[in-house]
Amino acid sequence: MTDMDQTFDLIRPPHWRSGVIFASPHSGRVYPDWFLAESRLDPLLLRSSEDAFVDRLIAPALDHGAVLMTARVPRCVVDLNRGPDEIDPLVVSGVAPAALNPRIMAGLGVIPRVVSQGRAIYDRPIPLAVAQQRIERLWHPYHRALAGLIDEAVARFGGAILIDMHSMPRDALAHLPRPRPDFVLGDRNGGSASTRITSEIASAVQAEGFRLRRNSPFSGAYIATTYGRPRQNVHVVQLELDRSLYMNERMVEPRVDFGAFALRLERILKRLAGLRPDACDSSIAAE
Repeated sequence: MTDMDQTFDLIRPPHWRSGVIFASPHSGRVYPDWFLAESRLDPLLLRSSEDAFVDRLIAPALDHGAVLMTARVPRCVVDLNRGPDEIDPLVVSGVAPAALNPRIMAGLGVIPRVVSQGRAIYDRPIPLAVAQQRIERLWHPYHRALAGLIDEAVARFGGAILIDMHSMPRDALAHLPRPRPDFVLGDRNGGSASTRITSEIASAVQAEGFRLRRNSPFSGAYIATTYGRPRQNVHVVQLELDRSLYMNERMVEPRVDFGAFALRLERILKRLAGLRPDACDSSIAAE
């Protein structure tokens, strides 16, 4: 396996306003030749698990003073929103027995076994050494950069706000009562961000006329759990968009009204790019 030239893009605005970071860990679409050769699926089916076009949708946040971090590596190659130890023994051979969480059992570990609708990616398991090499070369660089960026925001602004952007298949909402949400906001049920931050994000979304649901069916995964430390003024919110609002899911193509949706979303991004972390109680006490 050879390295990808770059596993992510990190783009800074001329002036970083307030420590807000927009990230898209699942919109990567650079499929390495070695992966395509290993997979049993054609490229269009592989893209069904991709948060297609989310990187394009959040790009205007840069103009409003937020930092952007978007993946190039596709989710089906390595999932950047999983822990490096969330290894599925059905897709990686030689894995020691361990407790399996629901994500691994569904085939959605750090090396995914399936894409959308449970379609298997591989004909046979891959060796553990290959999986570990993939995680080291593709997963770790993203997380080293993300952790460093959060630390930089804390140093410069006293805190950080990471808005982790995702998209959800329309089918993922089929079990919900109507009217179904357009956005799902996940904050680990209050564990990854303060009430003020989540309320301001919710207000910005709803001000544009979108329906919002909180923490169900998605409350946030590895990134929200690992980096969200609201008591230390580091806030992580996962924001899921209904893919059917802006794309043809079957063909993985933008809808004809993609631009109109993008303009509505940009108004949300503008508001969120100006969010400020909560006041730090210790610094207030020191003053």
